[in-house]
Amino acid sequence: MFAMKYRVAGVAALLLATTVTLAGCAPSGGDGGDMDHGMMGNSSMMDGNSSTPDGRSASGFAGSDIMFAQMMIPHHEQAVAMSTLAETHTTTPALLALAKKIKGEQAPEIERMKGWLTASGTSLDTGHAMGTGMGGMMSDAEMTALENATGTAFDTLYLTGMITHHEGASHMAQMVIDSNNAEAKALAQNIITSQTAEIAEMKAMLGK
Repeated sequence: MFAMKYRVAGVAALLLATTVTLAGCAPSGGDGGDMDHGMMGNSSMMDGNSSTPDGRSASGFAGSDIMFAQMMIPHHEQAVAMSTLAETHTTTPALLALAKKIKGEQAPEIERMKGWLTASGTSLDTGHAMGTGMGGMMSDAEMTALENATGTAFDTLYLTGMITHHEGASHMAQMVIDSNNAEAKALAQNIITSQTAEIAEMKAMLGK
């Protein structure tokens, strides 16, 4: 099954897990102007990593960049799982093409972000980083319904679920849009640009 594996109690658990696993007080590259920037700005790097005066680790990634990756990896993994289901659950050419595009974009981004964690000496176990319902994630029940649907019913569930999913990803990307790390900033900009366009495409497919 493709049901979501990340079962943590929301933002409180995310902050607790980050406090336990991350050390120091490395400020983010953002301006801290909203709640997301504030949460990310108070994150830090793993013990044993040296840091620069601007809060970045020796790898060049700030604590905010690493937390973003820990959140976005499972988020992308669910989008890939949803799009994999489309390969066998719909015969709509436009939806199949969209699902292939989403999978083709997000699978490489997952590997890129895992590289950030490796470079920063951070665990690749990102299961603690995403609470149910956070950032547009579909629940276990919603993923099961999607897996059991076919045809038009699947198309509707996929499109409505992926719109919400993309909106959540674009919102999370704002957390590091002002990162001092060029790679993190570029990925955030790409996520916002590509997924905003795909949201419009999916709404048009739904006739909204």
